[in-house]
Amino acid sequence: MAALSRLSKPSSKFFANITRSVYFYSSASAAPEPEIKSYFQNHNFARKAPKDRNVQWVFLGCPGVGKGTYASRLSKFLGVPHIATGDLVREELASSGSLSQQLSEIVNQGKLVSDEIIFNLLSKRLEAGQAGGESGFILDGFPRTEILEEVMDIDLVVNLKLCEDVLLEKCLGRRMCSQCGGNFNVANINVKGGNGNPSISMAPLLPPAHCMSKLITRPDDTEEVVKERLRVYNEKSQPVEEFYRNRGKLLEFDLPGGIPESWPKLLEALNLDEYEEKQSAAA
Repeated sequence: MAALSRLSKPSSKFFANITRSVYFYSSASAAPEPEIKSYFQNHNFARKAPKDRNVQWVFLGCPGVGKGTYASRLSKFLGVPHIATGDLVREELASSGSLSQQLSEIVNQGKLVSDEIIFNLLSKRLEAGQAGGESGFILDGFPRTEILEEVMDIDLVVNLKLCEDVLLEKCLGRRMCSQCGGNFNVANINVKGGNGNPSISMAPLLPPAHCMSKLITRPDDTEEVVKERLRVYNEKSQPVEEFYRNRGKLLEFDLPGGIPESWPKLLEALNLDEYEEKQSAAA
């Protein structure tokens, strides 16, 4: 968010292009894995044994499922950084770094951000974190996570899941403040259960009063585009899910509702509910 504040009144098209470019980068021609690994090696990212570090988790999930929301909450809860590829791109765009101009051209033209660039930004971020004393991370927005396994130790992959009709409604309800760049949601979701599926209720995430009149819809948040986005994600994510499922590292978590319903259930699934109780007792 600090990076966003340095951008002077960005247009909705600019933000939409960042999201589209980052999200779909994995559908570009894949770079050879040795070349990708070299980014980590060149930046001297060092692997650490579990006893010497905190959690190293990855969040998966369809667009709109809430990866960023839950990853951010868990990062604060556990005291580890939340690293989102979209944020890395935005921070680089707001800087005077060597990639800034190249990324600006890619984003403004709605083109794909390559694997090489994403891995380059990630490796620099991890290296800087290690130098600053960070001992873990929660990573989201990174479809080709199976490649990470060869350069670092991923402890757990959390796969957040929602039925498609709820995801569609959530995505179509997304709004952004054209002035501050804040993200909100006007959808009031109430889906009745049936055929073995539970009822799901999600309250809207409304903006503060000063943002209400400045809300805009992203140009790519249309039913046709969202459905295609979900189709592409499901196609691309299956090999990644299977990779970690076979290694016993995949936790599939069906969100039962909004944050009030899902957060305690997620902590329970991660065996962190007792940790929360101890924190509350110590406060």
